Order: sequence, then structure tokens, then C-alpha cells
Amino acid sequence: MAIDPENLFNNKAKILVVDDNQQNVDLLEAYLLSVGYDVIAAMNGMDALQLVTTHDIDLIILDIMMPGMDGYEVCTRLKDDENTRLIPVIMLTALNALDDKIKGIECGADDFLNKPVNRVELLARVRSLVNSKKLNESLISARNVIFTLSLAVEAHVPFARGHSERVSIYCEKLATKLGYDKKFSESLKEAAILHDLGKIGIARTILHKPETLTDDEFKEIKKHPAIGEKICEPLKFADIKLPAIRHHHEHYDGSGYPDGLKGSDIPISARMMSITDAFDAMISDRPYRKAMSVDDAINVLEKEAGTQWDIDLVKIFIEIVKNDFAIK
Repeated sequence: MAIDPENLFNNKAKILVVDDNQQNVDLLEAYLLSVGYDVIAAMNGMDALQLVTTHDIDLIILDIMMPGMDGYEVCTRLKDDENTRLIPVIMLTALNALDDKIKGIECGADDFLNKPVNRVELLARVRSLVNSKKLNESLISARNVIFTLSLAVEAHVPFARGHSERVSIYCEKLATKLGYDKKFSESLKEAAILHDLGKIGIARTILHKPETLTDDEFKEIKKHPAIGEKICEPLKFADIKLPAIRHHHEHYDGSGYPDGLKGSDIPISARMMSITDAFDAMISDRPYRKAMSVDDAINVLEKEAGTQWDIDLVKIFIEIVKNDFAIK
């Protein structure tokens, strides 16, 4: 028997076909089974949403024009759900109007095919999107490893436990107060979790030292933002997190590290994290000093605003701190 070259790309991905017309389902199923895909079918939107909770679906082929819940609503629900938003959706339509495709894009559809479906085109689109999903899953796995590693590094430094998580909470509050959207806020939160990851490259004797660091030891510590950036750089999810990771120790007057950036040349994400990072460090115990009071930490922020930190951001962050700690 001749080998269909399509089979060379298949890894038993599971495809969900959603269409209220049995003939359409049978045709799509025949095409997909012919190259080795696993196929399950749903005749309506509600059944489709139920099936994605009980099966590991790699791609959904979704008819738009269905009674009851149409394809647009199904797609919207899938993309709004954290558990299913990464499943690629190909929408099938007999409609050629641009407005219909725009509506599908707004619902989160990944691709479109017009009826009647061409077998070659269908299989090419399916293969491409399945491969993209597998790549995304690999990136997510790598992302989870990096985040776990970051928290593990912190756990080995007793005085720093919980520091990154607290900084991430402060960053989110500051971003919200400044009116940034959810995407920016989430990215900044994740950058905060990762901001000290580079300390994995710093000798433990330095990280655990109970006295003030020597000049040479401090030079080693100053390497951790660049090391953290280097670790995260190859990963697609890093995107806008990298500037915050690299530059969270820059000072507003240019005296910080690693690049000596000054003022607005420092990325806004890094300026925000610099304040939240420093505040949490000040109100936490360190091997060489006891924790400051919140009032004393606020005084330091105010004193160094314009020198170490962005004045406007400090003012807003202090409002948040006073509200959280019920300070008048």
C-alpha cells in the first residue's frame, strides 16, 4: 500500500469536529481519519464545550451556523477559558462576507475554511495548527520549569522566601493603579517572580553572607539581573518581561546597574519593579540587619525619589502602601 505523505506529519492528534449536519461531520471525519488523526464529533455547541472538558483536544473544527449556540459563541467561550484558550479553532462557514470573518477573529478563531471544504487545504491547515499547539505546549512546559526554578532558588536563601511573590503582588497593584491593562499587569507579575532568577549564578556563600558584602562580592551580586535575562531570553513567553528582569536595579539618576540607564530610558516595568522590590526588601529581615518599619521604608522611598526611583511612581506606590497598611 502506498504511504500517504500526510501520515509522516501525524502524531495521533485528537481533532474535535463540531457541526449540526451529519454529512459534513462524516466528510471531515473521513478526511482526518485517512491520515491517522483521532476524531470525535459533536452535533451542537453545548456538547462541544462538554467534550473539551473530558478529552485532550488538539484542534477544533467548528461550524459557524448552528442552531442554538452558534460557532461564534462556542469559540468565545473556549477562548475565554484558561483551560481551553490555547486549543486552535478552525471555523467553517458558507459565508464569504468579510464582516463574518472579522467577527470570527474577534471571537478568537485561529483560521477559517469555506464550505465545501477542500481536502488538501483542510489537512494543511490542520497540520500547521496542530504543530503550533505542540510548540506552544513545549514553551509552556519550559515556562513552568523556569518559574519553578526561580522559586527554588529563592527557597535556598532563607531571608528571601516569599520575596518574589510579594513583589509580584505589589507590582500588580501598582500597574492597576496606573491604569495598565491585564496583559501588562500579568506580564509584570510574572517578571517579578523571575526578577532574582539570575542569583542561581551567584555563589551561595555570597547570598548567605551575614555581613555587609565586600566590593568584589557586590560586583558578583550585580551580575544577577543580566544572568536572569540570559536564562529567560530564549523563551518566547519572556517578551516584555526581559526589560524588567534586566533593569530592576537601575537608578533614576543613572547610578544603578547593569547598564547605568537614567530617567525615562529605564523601561517603565523596571522602574515600577525597582520600587516594589526595594520596599519589600526594606521591610524584611536580612542577615546583616533587621526589617525596617513600614513608616521607615516609606521615608526612604520619599528621600530617594528622584535619585534612585521615579518620583511620580513613588508617590503612587506610597498611596498603595498606606492603604494596605492602614497608615494615615
